[in-house]
Amino acid sequence: MKFDGKVVLITGAGRGIGRQLALEFGTRGAMVAANDITPVNLDETVAMVNEAGGLAKDFVTDISKKMPVQAMVSQVLDEWERIDILVNNAGVEPHAPLLELDAWDWQRTLDVNLSGAFYTIQAIGRVMREQEQGVIINIASIAGRAHGLKDRSAYVASKMGLIGLTREAARELAVDNIRVNAVCPGVIETEMTADMRQNQAIMTRWLEDIPQKRLGQPQDVVGLVMFLCSDAAKFITGQAINVDGGKVMS
Repeated sequence: MKFDGKVVLITGAGRGIGRQLALEFGTRGAMVAANDITPVNLDETVAMVNEAGGLAKDFVTDISKKMPVQAMVSQVLDEWERIDILVNNAGVEPHAPLLELDAWDWQRTLDVNLSGAFYTIQAIGRVMREQEQGVIINIASIAGRAHGLKDRSAYVASKMGLIGLTREAARELAVDNIRVNAVCPGVIETEMTADMRQNQAIMTRWLEDIPQKRLGQPQDVVGLVMFLCSDAAKFITGQAINVDGGKVMS
């Protein structure tokens, strides 16, 4: 699963799964367009990829807004003339009961997790259509399926929407030789879950519901993304695939 000469755009590449994806694609020969909303952390990701022998450049953009996304896509094309793979990884996850959730948090979650993916898919899908090929991966969540997640109504709604968007995009873009799939992680050891992992009661409940009796690592998600972006998966599209150690309940 080499990606020599491929251009990969990864949103939310400043840390966690996004950073690991950037490193993996970079070491497999791809040119990595690493995106995040600020250069904080993103600069470190780019440096790590380049120090590992890869090639990465930073593209600081708020993907929740259409015009900045279009500008970013133009900048990537100016740099490398094509975009072969898009990974929509950027996400926010406010923690609050439904009746206490602030309207700003609700809207921001939908703007980043769902609208941001729509804007990138639309802009880059047009590029891929001209190229007559492309792969799009949306990082969703098992919370967006039947499992749900306590006190995460905005996050769950956005991820359910992202899975639906994945399926419809796959249906429409298949004629242009563009594959679209969603990866649905369970509980992964990243900065996003760090606070909850300090709570022993939560950890106990999580581990009881995971047959493998461990939390996921970013590399567990990365491995599936690499496969789905490779030619080995060229007849797979419109799927939402769990990476959860078997089963994770809310």
